Amino acid sequence: MSPKIILITKYPILILLILLSLLITPHPTLADQSSISVLITQPGLDFIKNLLVTKAISKITPTPLQEIDRAVNIPVIGKVHIVLSDINIYRFNVGLSQVIPNEGGITIGGSDVRCDLRVKWHYYYGAALFPISVSDTGTADIQVNGMEMGVALGLDIKDGSMQLSTVECSCHINDVTIDLDGGASWLYQGILDAFKEEIESTVAKTITNILKTEISKLGYVLQNLPKQIPVDGVAALNVTLVNSPFLSDSSLGFEINGLFIENKSDKRLYGNSLQPPVRCSDPSKMIGIALDEAVFKSALALYYNAMFMHWIVDKLPEQSLLNTAGWRFIIPQLYRKYPNDDMNLNISLSDPPAVQISQQKIDSTVYADLIIDVLQGVDTIPVACISLVISGTGSVQITGNNLAAHLEMSDLSMSLKWSKIGTLHMFLIQPVVWTMIETVFLPYVNARIGVGFPLPLIHGFMLRNAEIITSDSRVTVCGDVTYQESFTGTRIYTS
Repeated sequence: MSPKIILITKYPILILLILLSLLITPHPTLADQSSISVLITQPGLDFIKNLLVTKAISKITPTPLQEIDRAVNIPVIGKVHIVLSDINIYRFNVGLSQVIPNEGGITIGGSDVRCDLRVKWHYYYGAALFPISVSDTGTADIQVNGMEMGVALGLDIKDGSMQLSTVECSCHINDVTIDLDGGASWLYQGILDAFKEEIESTVAKTITNILKTEISKLGYVLQNLPKQIPVDGVAALNVTLVNSPFLSDSSLGFEINGLFIENKSDKRLYGNSLQPPVRCSDPSKMIGIALDEAVFKSALALYYNAMFMHWIVDKLPEQSLLNTAGWRFIIPQLYRKYPNDDMNLNISLSDPPAVQISQQKIDSTVYADLIIDVLQGVDTIPVACISLVISGTGSVQITGNNLAAHLEMSDLSMSLKWSKIGTLHMFLIQPVVWTMIETVFLPYVNARIGVGFPLPLIHGFMLRNAEIITSDSRVTVCGDVTYQESFTGTRIYTS
């Protein structure tokens, strides 16, 4: 059976924020593969609930209700026709609201709800002793007190999208009071007796219909959420929902695929293993987003396969190193064979970079080939190839709603792969290559990864007070969220 959600309102914002909640232990199968998990904690659910109550009030007020026309018998006077028209809900206040997650669903309910209405009244009747009609008009304020509201939703995942269904929608009213402006003394009791039940029924039915209509709209929005977050012209983050929603006594979560892809046909696996649920060191944080090592591996493999890890270095801070004369004491035979010729340094990765996440540490290893090219006229002559193994340590930080990174080199090993100019002495070449990597290669890489990639947050929500925890094969981002603008449906994810 699909889990249920009990709501007090009808706004896409709740489910859209819930949609970014992705908690559950991943399952190591292709169809159910999950690499990103996000947890909405009790403080996060309370934040959503408070936001929704505010949005609900703004949506319900003002709301016009149907005109009510009744004929009632008034003692002494007889049969009187009373009409209530221009009925409008102009104030709506929720006294108490709460959200209670549990294994069977989520309950978001409102109690001690007060609804204020303003109406125009009109009555007329025929006088018993004279062949004339008696009529009067005026206004009245109506208070609907002690209202309790709730909506039960069915929530399921189908074909990578959220499926939403209305299980139950309820609105119960305990009391109605009327304050007449003008009118005879008998009119108050006449209106109260004649219209109390109908006012309660009309208010409850109207609010229930609003809820059901908005839930239907919300279901359409959820089914059409994009399954990819564009990162740039090459990569996108696969945000297809997988498995079933997870509900505990203090949190709500979902899973997404979370791997970087080039297109929808990319189905590769990147060694995702079983992981525990998201855990934050500070339980007051609203949300936790856990990214498995597979997310980073898929990004590196994608850019490698797309041939975006190939650089030709034709400018250096020490420009003399791009002429064979600058190498005459480092590689004498190069200078003797190609005296005073310009050069390029051609760097390409030989394998996707490796990344390993452990406690408070991220290690990275880059495997590259450095080809020394000599330029003679229009010809480019490769003269030697050196294999590089660059070891580094990485760090991650939050920039807006993006997860960005920074890489520092800790070690460099080199070996000659092939040469057309004889044996090369690596101990002479290594200081030059180290300097080139630190001054040219790493700044370029850090400029790119410093932009980061977007976390699966809905447009309008911003991450605040974030902390980052690295653990075995996982990076977890814990933080609070703020809401900055109304949902329009034109943008789903933000970066």
